[in-house]
Amino acid sequence: MKVILRKDVDNLGHAGQVKEVKPGFARNMLIPRGLALEATGSTIAWFEKGEKRRAVLREKALGEARAKSEKLAEVKLSFSRPVGENGKLFGSVGKTDIVKSLKAVGFEVVKEAVILPTAIKEAGDSEVEVRLAIGVSAKVKVSVVARA
Repeated sequence: MKVILRKDVDNLGHAGQVKEVKPGFARNMLIPRGLALEATGSTIAWFEKGEKRRAVLREKALGEARAKSEKLAEVKLSFSRPVGENGKLFGSVGKTDIVKSLKAVGFEVVKEAVILPTAIKEAGDSEVEVRLAIGVSAKVKVSVVARA
């Protein structure tokens, strides 16, 4: 099934591209979430009309994302968590904690933008990737300090 992407979709393409996807993926995920439209002759013509405007908006958003990533690279987050006898944290530092801390520092990001394979469960320093746009990401330094 051919679809026109309305928004950037990871591992699929950028907004405005016509892609061939499996019908179930289109009907169950892309179309209901507003990420794509079914590619018919009329929708393709309608979408091509606004392509120049969308290209300008895309470039503007990409520039803003690059500027935000430069500022984010300078951020260092610190968390204090209780630890047990063996040095493991009680609980962990997850995506939600990172999003809340970034918001407190002045950066509004969505939870899905934080790339964290598993929650941080040990004290120490690490880096967490924050993906702001396709191809634009920043590494945020995260420090977890043990407390008794």
